[in-house]
Amino acid sequence: MPCRMPANALAAALVLVAPVAFAGVPRLDATCPGDLTVHADDGGPVTVNGRAATLKTFNANYFEARDAQTGTIVSITRGADGTVSVSYTGKGRANGVCTLAGKQ
Repeated sequence: MPCRMPANALAAALVLVAPVAFAGVPRLDATCPGDLTVHADDGGPVTVNGRAATLKTFNANYFEARDAQTGTIVSITRGADGTVSVSYTGKGRANGVCTLAGKQ
């Protein structure tokens, strides 16, 4: 005879192994080459050099913030382990990887 697990015990077990869900852009402060600064609060907004940027969410782990004044696009990526990385693309093929505050 097959072993039957109560439905509530099965549901509890599934919750324990479910991946961690992230909501919105993570809180961060970053500096980028070319004297760019990026700040984001949990869930937004995002600022680039102190100006509000337009935030586009592609999925739970990838966001782009566009500074309308300069055309700079800041890419914010969250890895499977929760680590965040920030890079940018600007005019004239300017681009680079940003340094998060507290990270070297």
